[in-house]
Amino acid sequence: LEEALGEKLFARSGRGIVVTEAGRVVYRYAEEIFGLGAELLDTLQGRPTGRPARLRVGIANVIPKLIAHRLLKPAFALPEPVRVLCLEDSPERLLAELAIHGLDVVLADAPAGPTVKVKAYSHLLGECGVSVFGVEHLAKARRRGFPRSLDGAPFLLPTPDAALRRLLDQWFEAQGIRPDIVGEFDDSALLKVFGQSGAGLFAVPSAIEAEVRRQSGALLVGRIDVLERFYAITVERKLKHPAVVAIADTARREMFA
Repeated sequence: LEEALGEKLFARSGRGIVVTEAGRVVYRYAEEIFGLGAELLDTLQGRPTGRPARLRVGIANVIPKLIAHRLLKPAFALPEPVRVLCLEDSPERLLAELAIHGLDVVLADAPAGPTVKVKAYSHLLGECGVSVFGVEHLAKARRRGFPRSLDGAPFLLPTPDAALRRLLDQWFEAQGIRPDIVGEFDDSALLKVFGQSGAGLFAVPSAIEAEVRRQSGALLVGRIDVLERFYAITVERKLKHPAVVAIADTARREMFA
């Protein structure tokens, strides 16, 4: 197969071998080929194929799980069934997987930057403000005099590579506020768990304010004038996958309207 394609599919690594980037691309196509072969046999033997379309989604680990759930929900409500495969990782790794067609779309909190060596297009899904939450004793103590009350308050923040962290840092600097940063997380779910336990205040997109209040039991401290944006990144200039189109349309029409 390597001779026929003119590409190396494997490379030596120590005493073993690993799949090259070209090999990973071939593997993805091979999966589709064998899937179609099985569907062909089912069709010829009169069995229903029941083979749903697939949507391979990369979710940046800084995206709140509630945001990811609401964004992906329309993909499960299409007339034709869609099997959704989710992969969570850093944006850089997800974009590398997108480049070799291992993913159909990447959901991220920032567009693909100029340093990313991937020909990709960033489709803005929408933007919303940022809300600060905390457990009851922290929230009540900091509501009066908000946002000045955040000065010296224990705060849980995303790691500096997250767009929300950069936005908050800029806002804190502009307001002359210095929170006491007690924890930094590259996983939004873990950050929220620590927030629910009372380790510190935490910020979430205002679009999921109601869900955070209901699920975590935390209380709203206040809202700050920072806009967080969310993107669907694809290798296509125009969205074509029906599930991705549904995700984008619903996000723009309802979630971030």
